[in-house]
Amino acid sequence: MPQTRFPVYFIPHGGGPWPFMEFPKDSAGKGPWDELGAFLRGLDGEIGRRPKAVLVVSGHWEKEPVPTLSTAPKPPMLFDYYNFPPHTYELSYPAMNSLELAARARQLLSDAGIASAEDPARGFDHGVFIPFMLIYPDADVPITMISLKNTLDVESHVAIGEALAPLRDEDVLIIASGMTYHNMPKFRKADAEHVAEAVRFDDWLADVIADPDPKARADRLATWQDNPDALACHVPDHDHLVPLFVAAGAAGGDQGARIFTTDFLGKPYSAYRFG
Repeated sequence: MPQTRFPVYFIPHGGGPWPFMEFPKDSAGKGPWDELGAFLRGLDGEIGRRPKAVLVVSGHWEKEPVPTLSTAPKPPMLFDYYNFPPHTYELSYPAMNSLELAARARQLLSDAGIASAEDPARGFDHGVFIPFMLIYPDADVPITMISLKNTLDVESHVAIGEALAPLRDEDVLIIASGMTYHNMPKFRKADAEHVAEAVRFDDWLADVIADPDPKARADRLATWQDNPDALACHVPDHDHLVPLFVAAGAAGGDQGARIFTTDFLGKPYSAYRFG
């Protein structure tokens, strides 16, 4: 029996090495990242079956001039967070890469007229290893990474996603990892006015992603910076939002839905599924 097409996901990866740290509990005994942890641990079951490999678009690989595929057979760890406890720099996620998937992704990009490159040394950044240590804790699914373009624009990243969409019918799961909210200077501050900005932007984004017309969805995403609350939610840049553009492109005609949302000090961040 032929396999069904995989959905496409945009997931939040949270702040730094959060699953491996202790945080204060609220009056109900809940930590600030508990709901995200439960969501990520449940994603394997939500998907329903294992892919032969995962292609991950991380907001932490954002400085390449063209989309770049990781080609290290067993990617090392890339601890791209700072000033955290020493034990968080000893984490290990020994998943293998899929060189077959990297080559196939480059071919699809080439077929679409999109230049690409490869990096034989790139390691798992925390936009990859942190969520996948919860999603696939046994590191038993191959993971191939693809970078963003340093332009961080909507149109070219939607086009990258569109080019990669055939992978969904080839037993590959496409996951975009970022954050719908990423204002680090205000992340840990309870500011009522800013919370209202963040709530409005998250709701606007959910409405755009749910647009059933893929062209209209892409056109509306292309105006995201015109939203009066958008730039307040992505400071100093919007690299954590760009993976969502790739996911929207890979979705094709599949409608998106917000499948998870929670908040950090009132500021919401969300996950999406297409298909």
